[in-house]
Formats: sequence, C-alpha cells, structure tokens
Amino acid sequence: MWYLSGRIAEDTLGQYSRHVFVCTHGEYCPFDGSAEVHRLLKEQIAARGLKRTIRVNNSGCFNQCGNGPMVVVYPENVWYAGVTLEKARRIVEQHLVGGLPVEELRYQAPPGPNKNGTRMAEIEAARCGAAAKPEPAGPRRG
Repeated sequence: MWYLSGRIAEDTLGQYSRHVFVCTHGEYCPFDGSAEVHRLLKEQIAARGLKRTIRVNNSGCFNQCGNGPMVVVYPENVWYAGVTLEKARRIVEQHLVGGLPVEELRYQAPPGPNKNGTRMAEIEAARCGAAAKPEPAGPRRG
C-alpha cells in the first residue's frame, strides 16, 4: 500500500505527498462541471495551507467518458467519478486532509476505457438542444 496508518510514505511523489488530477479537457467532464470541481479543490487546498504538499492539476481525458467529472488522487491511485462540488468537499476533508479515501465515492471499474454511453448521449442531446433553440421572437411589426 502507498499509505501507512493513514499517512503517505514521504518518498512516493517527490515534491508533493499527493497529486490530484481533475479531467477538465475531455468532451464530457467539462459539461458536468469539472472546471468548478477543479477550482473548488484548489481553493480548499490553498485555504488549508496545503499547497506545498498537495498539488491539484487540470488533466486531459481519462477515457471514462460520461462518468465524470473524474478526479484521481495519487499516490493511492484512488479514482472518483461523478464528482459534484459537495463530493469534492468530502474528498478534501476525508481523503486529502484526513488521509482516508472516501470509499462510498470511489469509482470502481475494470482497467481501461469505460464509457457511459447513456450519459454521453444525454450530454450530446443537451448540446444539440441548446444549439437548436431558436432565438425568442421580437415584437411583430406590421
């Protein structure tokens, strides 16, 4: 295990004891609010004075499309899916500050790509619907 009695082994990541990645550049996570999750995680870490030990970064796609926003914490290799702002606060408190992964929020999937086609289709439909909405008609003249 990467952690011992709830504490991270000091030599696992070099500059930081934990490294947090948030998918903010894929096709689907940004639609579900990953930029806001990333911002909140960075703010919460800074507010606790942990910027020197915990690094929060934007990431590209984790190939788990439709399951996001995705957050991954190293060195524990803990993956979280569908992270909302409230879930992000729990991850900060329990995992990043407290040292214990939030088990009920962990993403459990087989290795490799795991795409949620249903959610991806919902997002695509929402995008098409937003693009297809006509402008409200102005007053008729005439």
